[in-house]
Amino acid sequence: MTRSQLDAVSDLLLNSPLDLGGDVATMRRVFEEVLGAGPLPGDVRTRKTDLGGVPAVEVRAGGTAAAAGTLLYFHGGAYAIGSAAAGVGLASEIARRTAATALSVDYRLAPEHPFPAAVDDALAAYRTLLARGTPADSIAVTGESAGGGLALALLLAIRDTGLPQPSSASVLSPWTDLTQSGGTMATRADADPALTRRALETRAADYLAGADPRTPLASPLHADLRGLPPLLIQAGGREILLDDALRLAARAAHADVPVTLRIFPEAPHVFQGFAPLVDEAAEALDQIAAFVTGHLRPSTCSAQGA
Repeated sequence: MTRSQLDAVSDLLLNSPLDLGGDVATMRRVFEEVLGAGPLPGDVRTRKTDLGGVPAVEVRAGGTAAAAGTLLYFHGGAYAIGSAAAGVGLASEIARRTAATALSVDYRLAPEHPFPAAVDDALAAYRTLLARGTPADSIAVTGESAGGGLALALLLAIRDTGLPQPSSASVLSPWTDLTQSGGTMATRADADPALTRRALETRAADYLAGADPRTPLASPLHADLRGLPPLLIQAGGREILLDDALRLAARAAHADVPVTLRIFPEAPHVFQGFAPLVDEAAEALDQIAAFVTGHLRPSTCSAQGA
């Protein structure tokens, strides 16, 4: 692990043309260009699929053996930017380490489709997996940034509709509080190379479209978390969303939810996407893989991405 690697990634993010609070159409193009700049590793195989009317990308990586479970993956982009295809790079890194089939979900985006459209799509995708015969305990849910918040919202919706919970959920730098009330919004403002309060406030307004920002399915930090499956929460020490992760872990623990929290000092937002460049990113992905495989039921694991 080296501080210089993290500094290099932070400099890259600081000088990126991506501004999450900028014009939506422009930033969507920039987001796809930035995340699609490099080729995928040769062992990554993708195909478009459909989960109950919700588009998705099926991702497999590594060997050709039968998949050990299903990873339901939600990309970031502040609920207004990003795509299932843009999430393939990070999803494939987890898929390779777990031997699972990843399904990167193309949930609808704001402002065209405000809350709760993304939650509805996530729940529809999960229902479809169950309807196809995929056992709930062979499914692991993962999301990064806004996708982490969406993953948590999905767990709440699953609980409230009486469906069986997945085996676990891993959330990376999750955006869990759309009120932006965390203390690190101020204390990490100068350190965070990727996010600003202004950008998050802009995108939260687009997503909420007048809804209360404390609504649990929009801001899972404000939810009753009882009954959720085991959670893994990772965040970087440089990001303004650090308090979203810290407070989420505390609330989960108080709700008797098994929770593992890991903070990587000096790491920026969703640093896990830089595994080829940063030792800490590879370490974080290895932790996610161990957590996911440790909770999947081997006897019921199956590939259900069609």
